[in-house]
Amino acid sequence: MRTHKIAAIPADGIGPEVIEAGIAVLEALAERMGDLKLEFRTFDWGTDYYRKHGIMMPADGLEQLKPFDAIYFGAVGAPDVPDHITLWGLRLNICQNFDQYANVRPTKILPGITSPLRNVGVGDLDWVIVRENSEGEYAGNGGRTHRGQPEEVGTEVSIFTRTGVTRIMRYAFRIAQSRPRKFLTVVTKSNAQRFGMVMWDEIAEEVSHEFPDVTWDKMLVDAMTVRMTLNPKSLDTVVATNLHADILSDLAGALAGSIGVAPTANINPEGHFPSMFEPIHGSAFDITGKGIANPVATFWTACQMLEHLGENAASERLMRAVEQVCAAGVMTPDVGGKATTQEVTDAVIGAIRGAND
Repeated sequence: MRTHKIAAIPADGIGPEVIEAGIAVLEALAERMGDLKLEFRTFDWGTDYYRKHGIMMPADGLEQLKPFDAIYFGAVGAPDVPDHITLWGLRLNICQNFDQYANVRPTKILPGITSPLRNVGVGDLDWVIVRENSEGEYAGNGGRTHRGQPEEVGTEVSIFTRTGVTRIMRYAFRIAQSRPRKFLTVVTKSNAQRFGMVMWDEIAEEVSHEFPDVTWDKMLVDAMTVRMTLNPKSLDTVVATNLHADILSDLAGALAGSIGVAPTANINPEGHFPSMFEPIHGSAFDITGKGIANPVATFWTACQMLEHLGENAASERLMRAVEQVCAAGVMTPDVGGKATTQEVTDAVIGAIRGAND
C-alpha cells in the first residue's frame, strides 16, 4: 500500500466546493486502485482566516505544510479584501517560499466540449504551457514613494536571473522532449524589452544545444496570441515568463472551451518542498454557493498531482473517467451543460468505479 499525505487548502469562493469534489473523487479512485492510500488534512486558510487574524495563513503555515507530499489548492480572493493581500498572503507565499518555479498548464479540448474556434475539435489543440513561476514580472521587487502626492511614483521591477531563466528553459525543453512532437515555442518580447528579455532569448538558444532532438521556435508575445487563435495546431509545448504565460494560459483555457476545465501545477522539480496543484479559474464569487462550479479543472489538476507523486496509472484512470463523463454530456453550464457540481462529481466517481481496466 502506497500512502501519500495531501494538504488541502480550499480557501475562497468556489474553492471549497471544487476541493470537496476533488477529494471525493480521489478517495473513490484510491479505493478503486486498491494499493493506493491518500491521507488528506484540510487547512482553513484564506480570506475568512484573514478577517479573524489579519493574515491569510498563520506565521508557521509553511512549516506546517513542509511534511506533506503535495498541496491541493482551491482558489483565493474575495471582493472585500484587496487582491494583492490575498494573493501574496497565501498562494504566492507558498509558491515562492517552496521554490515552485515551474508552473505547468496543460490545455486540450476535452470530448463533449466545444471550442470557440472554428473547425477545431478534440486533438486539434493540445498544448502544455510552462510558466516561469518565481521571478520575472511577479518578483515583487519595487515600491511606491511620495504617496498621494502629484509626483507619486510606483515601480514594478521585473527580475530575470540567469539561474531562474536557465532552469525554466531546461524544464520546458524536457517537457517538449517527452512529448511526441518534441517541439517547443519560446515566448518573448525582446523587441521592446531589451535587457531581461534579450537575456531570456540568449539563454533559450544556449539551452537548446542540450536538446538536439527538440525543435524550437520563438514568438513575440503579442504575435503569440494571434498564432494561438488562428493556427492552434502549430503549437505544442510553450515556455513564457511569469506574466506572459499567466495571460496566455487563460487565453488557452478559453480557447479550449472554458477556464473552468483548466488545471495548473506549481512544481518544485527537485522535490525539496511539496508542489501545489490547483484549478486556474479563481474564486468566482458570482457563482459561489450555486452548486454549478465546474470541478473538471480540479479533477484534471488532481491527475497532475498523481503523476507528480509517481501514480501514473491512477492519473490515467482519473483522466479517462473525466473524459468519459464529458463525452456523455454531463457538464456544468460554463461548458454548455446543465449538470451541477455534485452531478459531475457523482458521474466521475461512477466512471471510476465502473472501469474495467
